[in-house]
Amino acid sequence: MFIIHKKILPIVASLLIGINTVFAGESITLNTLDWEPYIGEKLKNQGYVAEVVKEAFKRGGYDLKIKFRPWKRAVMESQRGAVDGYFPEYYSEEITTHAIFSEPFPGGPVGFFAVKGTTVNYDGNLETLKPYKIGVVRGYVNSAKFDAVTFLQKEEVVDDITNIKKLIMERITLCVTDKFVGYYLYEQLDEDLKSKHQIVFLDPPLDNKDLYVCISKATKHNPESVKDAFNKGLISMKADGSLEKILKSHGF
Repeated sequence: MFIIHKKILPIVASLLIGINTVFAGESITLNTLDWEPYIGEKLKNQGYVAEVVKEAFKRGGYDLKIKFRPWKRAVMESQRGAVDGYFPEYYSEEITTHAIFSEPFPGGPVGFFAVKGTTVNYDGNLETLKPYKIGVVRGYVNSAKFDAVTFLQKEEVVDDITNIKKLIMERITLCVTDKFVGYYLYEQLDEDLKSKHQIVFLDPPLDNKDLYVCISKATKHNPESVKDAFNKGLISMKADGSLEKILKSHGF
């Protein structure tokens, strides 16, 4: 049996406290939202995006905790440092004032949905859409050009599903949504509502979007270190094929 001298105990205790502090620093919290089929509390493994982000951080040495929030709240909590960041996000120069972007991972096309049989003749020229009410989600980044124009009739709502419902009920003519998200949400609707109209995605899209993790500049951690850890893990996943494997397992 080993006997530890009383004078050594304070030293041992301080070492243990230091070790615990190091391990505690390996845990981070990021906000997200229900944005099926990319990510959602009820999806398998919380969806493709959640699975990729968790694994990338794990490989980078961080244990990730995810909190699901309404999108505007998710971003605001990140801005003030209540969490360490949020995801998934589209790239926007404006966001770099309060967060730093990770390396990208696959997203999808973003553009306009309309009811099937629409008389809207869209060829990529936003000027032609002046007569129509267009549903957008408050706080979302869509495309730099679309978000900047002020001559369109944009009606804000809190989420994509509200816009899809408004579209089917003909309260708006168009809504801006990720292509995969729009079709997924439509399929979740009650049959009575779906029977009113089918929806179609209009080409060309506004943009084909990559997705990013945004690390808050207000995080208690070193934001560059957190970003580098994620990037290291993501690059590893791309190299060994696990990113592609996860995509396929979720139907992408």
